[in-house]
Amino acid sequence: MKNAAVKAMMVLAPAALFAQAGGEARAISLDEAIRLAQLNQPAAIQARNALRTGQASVTSTLLGYLPSLSIGQSASQRGGTTLVQGVPLPLTGNPWSYGRSLSFGSVQLFDGMQRWNNYRTQQANLHASEAAVVTSQYQVALNVKTAYYNILTAREQQAASERQLEQAQQQLAVATAKMAAGSATRTDSLSAAIQVGNARQAIINAQNAIANANAQLTRYVATAYTVTALPSDSGDVAPIAVDEATLMRMALEGPSVRQAAAQAAAAQAAIRAARAPYLPTLSVSASLGQTLPTSPTFQWNGGSGAATESKSLSFSLNYQLFNGYQREANVVAARVGQENAEANLRDQKFLAQQNLTTFLNNFHTAMLSIELNKLQIAAAQENLRVVQQQYNLGTKQLLDLLTAQASLDNARAALIQSRQTARLAKANIEALIGQDLK
Repeated sequence: MKNAAVKAMMVLAPAALFAQAGGEARAISLDEAIRLAQLNQPAAIQARNALRTGQASVTSTLLGYLPSLSIGQSASQRGGTTLVQGVPLPLTGNPWSYGRSLSFGSVQLFDGMQRWNNYRTQQANLHASEAAVVTSQYQVALNVKTAYYNILTAREQQAASERQLEQAQQQLAVATAKMAAGSATRTDSLSAAIQVGNARQAIINAQNAIANANAQLTRYVATAYTVTALPSDSGDVAPIAVDEATLMRMALEGPSVRQAAAQAAAAQAAIRAARAPYLPTLSVSASLGQTLPTSPTFQWNGGSGAATESKSLSFSLNYQLFNGYQREANVVAARVGQENAEANLRDQKFLAQQNLTTFLNNFHTAMLSIELNKLQIAAAQENLRVVQQQYNLGTKQLLDLLTAQASLDNARAALIQSRQTARLAKANIEALIGQDLK
């Protein structure tokens, strides 16, 4: 029997060594992991860059009210001959001529409020980008928390499996001694050895889960070294101190809803901008030119003498009677965009209500399950202690002992799962409302 148990341990030992071969991971806090991930995750970087682009678009649209300004200076040289009564004669006068110019581009004094509505559209898009940044930050935080909590859960599973192994080894020792004394069968010792193997397998599975979760967390934080969760972060889940009515209000004002509301505002401004071509436009432009005296040789400031100047100021009034149905098509497209944005906003609000209800129910159920699981563990431990004593005295069979052990293992697994469910439900609520619930 001892040889069979030893063989089972030898089969499982290489896998355990392989699971531990990943190297030592550096423990970091959850807050530090979230901070690093929000700096390095592509989704967060893309959201911040979209915000920068939106800010540049707002500035560009606002500065569109100002005219363009350009200055110029020219110099030209002429030479050659000209025909005078069929006789080629050289050109007379100085060959070098010069000019300077200052011009203001065309400025639209009235454009049907198109620029203003474009500006409002860009502002609304900027608000949507700001909400998208918050959304991406909390989505990244949710991913990090999930990986972080997976590490804590795997550690709890490993600790439970180690306690299971200790008890299984004690049962194997008792079964082996009873078989040697003739008060138990070989089946008892083999069954006890299987329990030892199962416990070792559970430890290996937990170690693999820790390594996998460490790799996932390292990818999120993008560090050159492997990271893991702090052991001090394990334990019970803190309750949510905010009442449900406040949470619902926060969810309806969360980043996803704010982003949808900003998109709806942008769509509304886009409709007003699309109607602008139905109105006439009035524009003005101005320019100032200066012709410098000519010179026989090149000179930076022109030749000697007085310069001549020219000035112009022009106004233009334009109204487009027909442009191939483009105005009408643009208005229809803008209205469709508005209807879609309003439908999306309405759906985002209902989705926030639905998700908050689901997450809160999961959280409350998990918190109640945690208390129940603790009672189940205490009862299963006491039952296992009694059955163990009865088995040692010969009044209980090994099957009864294994059943009591299985009940304790199931209670421990249920507690671990309830804690994980509560942690993830709370993390989802935080991502939904865009705030941390300490």
